[in-house]
Amino acid sequence: MKISFKYAKKKDLPTITAIYNQVIPSRMATADLDPVSVESKQDWFAAFDPQKRPIWVLKDDGKIAGWVSLESFYGRPAYLHTTEISIYIDKKYRHKGLGQQALEFVFGQLKTLDIDTLVAFIFHHNVPSLGLFKKNGFETWGHLPNVAEMDGQLRSLDILGRRFKNN
Repeated sequence: MKISFKYAKKKDLPTITAIYNQVIPSRMATADLDPVSVESKQDWFAAFDPQKRPIWVLKDDGKIAGWVSLESFYGRPAYLHTTEISIYIDKKYRHKGLGQQALEFVFGQLKTLDIDTLVAFIFHHNVPSLGLFKKNGFETWGHLPNVAEMDGQLRSLDILGRRFKNN
């Protein structure tokens, strides 16, 4: 399946939010416990900038199949060249290689965006996502044991990272 990548537009926010809400019940990819509203995501979406911190939608024949974003890491000037990557795929499109395509696409954008380090926050029990990122050269840079409680169960968070420049 060949996917195209387009900068997300404000009109895409309802679909982006719907895809995000699909994963909440699985307790695999977000620490949100209840669905979020489009309204609650307005400021988050407005913070993205195609020139520095983009969010892209993955399109399959005009339909949004998922999204990938690069957000500022920790909000301090020294982290200017580091971003957090997030990938969310619509349930109808999962297990079809879109996560891999998203990573490859983002890797190709890093030089233009002046980004040399990506970090990903992934629950330790999210084996498929950990596998995808590790297969693509990410290493575990941190493990936060039992930092999230979901449905009465404690969950750990792994921080994965990859540098694309050696300084």
